[in-house]
Amino acid sequence: MLNFEEELKKFKPSLEIEDAEEIIYNQDLDDMSDVLVKLLKDAKDEADSAKRTR
Repeated sequence: MLNFEEELKKFKPSLEIEDAEEIIYNQDLDDMSDVLVKLLKDAKDEADSAKRTR
C-alpha cells in the first residue's frame, strides 16, 4: 500500500512547471478592451490625419 503522507513529504514540484508559471504570470497581456481602445485610437488618429491633408 502507498502511504500518501510519506509520498506528499517527498513531493517536489517540477522545475519546468515553476519556470512556466513564472513566465506566464510575468507576461503583460492585453485583454479585448485594451485592443479595442487601441484600434479606436488608431482609427481616430488616422481620420484626424486625413482631415489635415485635405
